[in-house]
Amino acid sequence: MSALTRAEAQLRAQLLDVHHYAVTLDLTTGDETFDSTTVIRFSARTPADTFIELKSEELRSATLDGHPLDPAALTGNRLPLTGLTEGPHELRLDTRMRYSRTGEGLHRFTDPADGETYVYTQMFMDDVQRVFPAFDQPDLKAVFQFTVTAPAHWTVLANGTTTRTGDREGDGAGIWTSAPTPVISTYLAAVAAGPWHSITTEHAGLPFGIHCRKSLAPHLDADADEILSVTTACYDRYHEKFTESYPFDSYDQAFVPEFNAGAMENPGLVTFRDEFVFRSAVTDTERQRRAMVIAHEMAHMWFGDLVTLAWFDDIWLNESFAEYMGYQTLTEATRFTGTWTEFGMERKPWGYAADQRPSTHPVAPGPDDVPDTASALLNFDGISYAKGASALRQLVAWLGEKDFLAGINTHFARHKFANATLADFVDSLAAHTDRDVHAWADIWLRTTGIDTLTPHIQDAGTGGGPGGWTLTVDRRGSRPHRITAGTYARTPDGLLERTALLDLDVPSDEVLSVGGPRPDLLVLNDGDLSYAKVRLDETSLETALRGLSRIPDPLTRAVVWGSLRDMVRDGELDPAAYLTTAEAHLPDESDLAIVQGVLAFARHHVADLYTAPADRTSALTTLTAVARDLLRRTEDGTEPGLRLAALRAFIDSAAQPDTLAAWLADGTVPGGPELDPELRWRILARLAVLGATDEDAIDAALAADPSATGQQGAARCRAALPTAEAKAAAWQRLFHDDTLSNYLFTATAQGFWQPEQSALVEEYVTRYYPDAIALGARRGPAIGQAAGRWAFPGHHADQTHLQAGYTALEDPEIIPMLRRALVDQLDDLARTLRVRAAQAVRADD
Repeated sequence: MSALTRAEAQLRAQLLDVHHYAVTLDLTTGDETFDSTTVIRFSARTPADTFIELKSEELRSATLDGHPLDPAALTGNRLPLTGLTEGPHELRLDTRMRYSRTGEGLHRFTDPADGETYVYTQMFMDDVQRVFPAFDQPDLKAVFQFTVTAPAHWTVLANGTTTRTGDREGDGAGIWTSAPTPVISTYLAAVAAGPWHSITTEHAGLPFGIHCRKSLAPHLDADADEILSVTTACYDRYHEKFTESYPFDSYDQAFVPEFNAGAMENPGLVTFRDEFVFRSAVTDTERQRRAMVIAHEMAHMWFGDLVTLAWFDDIWLNESFAEYMGYQTLTEATRFTGTWTEFGMERKPWGYAADQRPSTHPVAPGPDDVPDTASALLNFDGISYAKGASALRQLVAWLGEKDFLAGINTHFARHKFANATLADFVDSLAAHTDRDVHAWADIWLRTTGIDTLTPHIQDAGTGGGPGGWTLTVDRRGSRPHRITAGTYARTPDGLLERTALLDLDVPSDEVLSVGGPRPDLLVLNDGDLSYAKVRLDETSLETALRGLSRIPDPLTRAVVWGSLRDMVRDGELDPAAYLTTAEAHLPDESDLAIVQGVLAFARHHVADLYTAPADRTSALTTLTAVARDLLRRTEDGTEPGLRLAALRAFIDSAAQPDTLAAWLADGTVPGGPELDPELRWRILARLAVLGATDEDAIDAALAADPSATGQQGAARCRAALPTAEAKAAAWQRLFHDDTLSNYLFTATAQGFWQPEQSALVEEYVTRYYPDAIALGARRGPAIGQAAGRWAFPGHHADQTHLQAGYTALEDPEIIPMLRRALVDQLDDLARTLRVRAAQAVRADD
């Protein structure tokens, strides 16, 4: 299949205006394929030759203005359209298309819980071609209307409101028609069909709905009030911020199975991964995360759907804005007021990590950096989301929110129902400020890498004056930063009380003179308004290690924890010191996002990667001690979210099986809670890693929980069993069973590689590269990315493995998504070796 190039898209946009797609889908033709008939009305501005894209199982017929086209002319995914005359045209195509099992195109899923089947589209970035033929580029917007024939007991959802307009004679299959959309891009068209469980309401004169598969109905019902209240609160807040009203006729949110992303902003029909319908207990931070995704996707109705990028080099105009607006609006409009703490602990590190790899790219890449759709797909990463959102937060701090929102509203007014570029956006902002927004954009959005800010403090007598001190900030990097620096002093009862909040511009030629005693702790970027790594001076580092939990503001604590995390990653702080700090301060930590973020980094990076293998057992012992302290603290039941986080950490870090086996047998943890499905599968997976369970126990657990989540849990457990037979069977499923769905692939890969089993799976390290490259070539980007992300042997850190990986990158058959994943994984592997080497040097000293 040929990726569309930017040059081809620009030429086609000059030649064509596309007006209307009438898409007819028949979803009753079998389990493997469906029928798709499309009528496209478009106009040619001049006599021209062009093409339309489709990825069909069979092109049955094609006519252009009533004249037949030769189906054999279809080459790859392109059907030539030659000899177009100036003026209007009508193209009709009758195709048979294949359902997807990988979350691309029209994904088909049969629920093992009740045998019901569901289908839904995921068209991004160029997968509309898997569902119906299209002029598939974002700047050829058109009206879309669907007619769908589906089994009689199904409901059909689409971008516009849908109506069951009749039944087919013979089998009673339902015929559904959607209202025509406003003009939207091809990748935003959407359909979802199945026997949905639906909850509907009306708000602001529009129909709102939430939908999930029937087996999840009780869980959606339990959370419906929260989901809908977040949705409507964000809707109202966006209407206070934006002068353009919501531009579509309804707002449906469908929680769909085996979804590749967190969610997708299809106008009027947002799709979410249905793990957001919680079937087991979750923490309030996880509820906040779901709410943020709801707010993020709603922001896309304006950023991306109303005004759409002209080409995928400007994907940040979608994702960075939705990310920033999602966090900010959730904070303003709902009970979730600590969103920026979670952003700093869990989201921002994603951007920091991506920006320090060889694959880094600007938030807004140049045109030559995104020559085709295949390269564009690589930019959906921590830079386009977390770094871009951080840059916008810094822009608001620099520009002021009033001028920022005025610029946004000008942008909407100028480009609604059309396409826009970075230059268009900057021009809209510049219309409302005297500041040089163009220069800001060049510095912040067109450059790569992350700055590091380091404070230097001098006491009185060395420039600070009597009883005072001076502050200078060194910057390693190239960007200007408007930040605040918080100063803290120890109180008699041991708290760290903020004594000042200093506004700083970095770089600056000025030496800041401050009266009063030197602070016990100084935190640069207090409030986390900029995007930079920050270091602590020697006194502040000592204070932080001893008193981090005594800082009153959770966002400040998150900044300090982030500094410690970055120091570990950069080889400047011993991983054991991070664990010791966690052991000292997490038992007193009140913010769930901080607890979860620290525990996750401590487990998956510090213990599993950065700690030398000989010291790993000690690291796990420390983590189980932290978890045990938190469990003791939460025995009274007043902090269920914190108890759940601690329980998960205890399970994941347990080095001995006895306690876990007893909990599983009893069905409860002493002092609560009773084990729900998620905890049962988590325990069983850890027992599998430790060799304390077997296939019979896994089969029994699956019989008790035959859901899709149960199927994934069983796959993960089977792959984690420490036997040669189990590993061989899992490898066969991963790399040679091309029917394995995207979710079952990921679950199997997650179970396969375990640090405790390094010797057992050593032979698979060198097998990984040729098998993964062949798999990606056969199954495409989604599975290729999963193979690179989840099936990579990251725990096997040595120079031999690293060199084997670098050699594999030279293979010409490697697909772009897999190559990008391997570049990132190998860079992380090299970082692991550097951190371990630095640790060894400190030990020798």
